[in-house]
Formats: sequence, structure tokens, C-alpha cells
Amino acid sequence: MFASMAAEINVASYPLFNDPHIKTNLLLQAHLSRLQLGPELQGDTEAILSVCCVLSSNGWLSPAVAAMELAQMVTQAMWSKDSYLRQLPHFTSEIIKRCTDQDIETVFDIMELEDEDRSRLLQLSDTQMADVARFCNRYPNIEMKFEVVDKDRINSGSTVNVVVDLEREDEVTGPVIAPFFPQKREEGWWVVIGDPKANSLLSIKRLTLQQRAKVRLDFIAPSPGKHDYTLYFMSDSYLGCDQEYKFSVDVGDFQSGSESDSD
Repeated sequence: MFASMAAEINVASYPLFNDPHIKTNLLLQAHLSRLQLGPELQGDTEAILSVCCVLSSNGWLSPAVAAMELAQMVTQAMWSKDSYLRQLPHFTSEIIKRCTDQDIETVFDIMELEDEDRSRLLQLSDTQMADVARFCNRYPNIEMKFEVVDKDRINSGSTVNVVVDLEREDEVTGPVIAPFFPQKREEGWWVVIGDPKANSLLSIKRLTLQQRAKVRLDFIAPSPGKHDYTLYFMSDSYLGCDQEYKFSVDVGDFQSGSESDSD
């Protein structure tokens, strides 16, 4: 069974398909490729998926971001290279090609179409269109603002505070729409501050977002000078709705209280 699965997902044949590393690799690839698995493998797949979202990064940025992207892929059963439109119900390869031929590449692009244009493009039944509308209404449309607190008074060794305000267009109710995921799942988010050049994860918060949320992240200011950072807002459930912002912090020399008073 594993040999035929490996052939179907274009993986080189392995000599030991019972090796847990190989088995996990194959089952994950089968899930992301939406291959039909027999009942004897579904339990193993569910066990693997349940731990994918608790991967540890040991403070490294790129593995943490990769783990978050993997959580999205596992939830929607698709690869990151796939069209974001593959998340939408009833979207076949033919429908996705019609869309991309007209430069319609995201869920937001589908939302922005006029009703008549959308119906003409998708060619779905009323029931299927209702499923598409339900997914679009559930898909996160979130406005994000952030501020570095007292950014002109940051010295080496002091705490840098970043306040993030989040507001979504509609209040969310119910679990994530993910028909290929074996369990019901509530939508979650990560807010992360990182230094991509140093591959360093400086601060991370996990949250749920019904409609509004305010999050405070902090990290210790490094040596004096200008430092560039990236703020990430990442879903654990949907692809194509992450946000990323670059910002910089000018860090001054540390001054003790007595030195500051004498100036």
C-alpha cells in the first residue's frame, strides 16, 4: 500500500515503509495531495495531524514560520504552492484555471466580483454557490494596525513594546471550514516579531479573534543603532490571509538614572 502511495505522489521508493519517519512523511504528503486513504491508515493520519500545530522552533524564526504554514496546509489539505482558490468548495482544477486566466487568484478576488460575473465564471449550481458564499463569508478579512510604544525612548537593554490592534469585518462563529481535516477546529492566529536577517524569533503570541483584539508583544532592545524587524500575523487554518509588516527601531545608548538627571 505504501509503495503504491509513494508512486502516486512521485516519491522515490523507500526500502522500509514501516519506518515511522517514512510513514509520517508519506501520510502527510498523501493528506496534502488529498489522496483517498483506507480506514486502516486514517487513524494514523489523524494522530499525525493532531501534533503538526505544536511544533517547537527553539527561538528560530524560519522554522516557526514554516510550522505555521504547515498548520495552514494541513488544515486545508493542500500544498503552499497550490492556488489559494483550492480552499473554496467545488473549485476544480478547471474552475481554478478559468479564474487564474482572468487574473483572479485569491479568495478576496472572488469576493470582489459582481454576482453575474461570478456566476458566469464559476458555472456552479445554486447549492454549490451557497457553499462558496458561506466559505467567503467565513474567510478572514482582518484590518491590522500596530504601534511601537515610546519608540523615541528606546535604549539598549530596555524593553521594546509593540501594541497590535486587530479587527475583522464580520464576527466569526463556528469552526473553521476545512472539510478534509478530520476534526472540528477553531480558528487561531499567531502574532510574531522576528529578525529575518538573524533568523531570530523575538516575541510570539497565540490568540483567537472573534471580531476585535489587542495584543502586546515585547522584546529586549539590542545594541545601539537602527534595527529592522518584521511583524507577522499568521493564520493556523487558512492560506492567503497572512499579513507581514516591516518596521525599524532606533536604539539609543543605555543611560543610568543619575546620568540622565545630570544632562
